[in-house]
Amino acid sequence: MNSYAVFLRGINVGGINIKMADLKDALESRPFTGAKTLLASGNVVLSSGLDAAGVKKEFEACLRETFGYDAWVVVLTAGRVAELVAACPYPADDASTHTYLTLASDPDVLSALHGAGSALDGAELTRLGPEAIAWRAPAGGTLDSPFSKLSSKPRYKAATTTRNLRTVLKVRDAATRL
Repeated sequence: MNSYAVFLRGINVGGINIKMADLKDALESRPFTGAKTLLASGNVVLSSGLDAAGVKKEFEACLRETFGYDAWVVVLTAGRVAELVAACPYPADDASTHTYLTLASDPDVLSALHGAGSALDGAELTRLGPEAIAWRAPAGGTLDSPFSKLSSKPRYKAATTTRNLRTVLKVRDAATRL
């Protein structure tokens, strides 16, 4: 059995509302154990004998079949989440900035996003691996930041999701306790 973190894109925003208790119940019928939801924003930790690709396929099928939600999820092992957090060169938060991780299920999409983001004036971002970019935004100005606007474009939407580093730290801690 492996421990995984599953990050959902677009849940409980834009009219897609799923109660975390309902999601947890739905996951019980799948090849997962110990599923826990975190922070009501589409973060789940679980164990499974499947590999990450298998977890992604089963999880997305569960969302589609149970909630009618054509979901996009990023699945990482608990160990990989810990490695990404350790590799992040930015603090979780400080008085003037917030740190985010954009996670991707498709390394090519993330490469394109990283290339476009690196060209932005004043962008502060670091590629952490094939599945993650760390970046900073001014406190109170995340949605208005150039990288946030770029990463929300439709060409990146199906393969990426973004979390505040504080959230990823909580997911890491929960996944390592499974």
